[in-house]
Amino acid sequence: MVSIKLEEYSKSKVDWAGNMLISETSSHKDKEKALEILDNWRAIHKYPMHILKKRLKSTSEKIDKSALVVQRLKRLPSILKKLKRRYEGKEPTMNLSQMQDIAGCRAVLSNVESVKKVYLESYTGGNIKHKKIKERDYITYPKEDGYRSLHLIYKYQSDKGKKEFNGLLVEIQIRSKLQHLWATAIETVDLFTRQAIKSNEGQKEWMDFFRLVSSAFAIMENCPLVPATPTDKRELYSQIKKREEELKVIKIMSGWTRAVKVFESEFKKKAKWQFFLLELDITGEKLNITGYPRGKEETAILDYSREF
Repeated sequence: MVSIKLEEYSKSKVDWAGNMLISETSSHKDKEKALEILDNWRAIHKYPMHILKKRLKSTSEKIDKSALVVQRLKRLPSILKKLKRRYEGKEPTMNLSQMQDIAGCRAVLSNVESVKKVYLESYTGGNIKHKKIKERDYITYPKEDGYRSLHLIYKYQSDKGKKEFNGLLVEIQIRSKLQHLWATAIETVDLFTRQAIKSNEGQKEWMDFFRLVSSAFAIMENCPLVPATPTDKRELYSQIKKREEELKVIKIMSGWTRAVKVFESEFKKKAKWQFFLLELDITGEKLNITGYPRGKEETAILDYSREF
């Protein structure tokens, strides 16, 4: 388990660590120290994330009994990739201490109506002590790549206990099942095809396909369409069919389910394990599975965040 040292998270130290980890000239010693600080920076977000997740979970499950609410700390490779994109000028300059999604909570609800109810009941007015610093409604105003969800950034604030965590940021995402299905499909395609559609760096054909599908889902949810996609249903569905046939989406994705079947088979053989780390070797067409017994959750999470 990562030992949390609150004195390690001064913004200057955190920013230094971020710079060292993406610099091509930093020493091995500096990188090791920077990694230690970053691990600690991630770890101290766990408590604020837990508090905000409790609120999200309580409201979501009251409104929608089938709601799925999860939390996650951003993985090390994802943090470094984001820092490098900014370092290379692909995104606005931002230091590690300013990154708003180190900690995140997500609620997946049955439909858009439930998404709106959760937002109105829990995140409007003065009924939350934590400070909202940003709000993005990508359902009413979809992103050009087709992404649709409701995003909120909160700054943890307590006037009683745990004041030492004041000022840490937590991202909250509230989305429908259809919106979650779309986002998960993109991550799956990125994984198996080694693309970066999620970061707008994928093949144009795949990116176009997902933009069109997002608009089709928006129609099903009576929501605004993705910019620059057909407003006529027949034309939209025709373009989706054309892209699907060109990319062979259904055939390709069906083939990927073999990885899941392999895991199910291995799971039955290793019933004593409580947690599993899955490593997909695309080149070798293998799925490597590492098991962890009960009580080793932190070890599994640390291995996952550092290696993948």
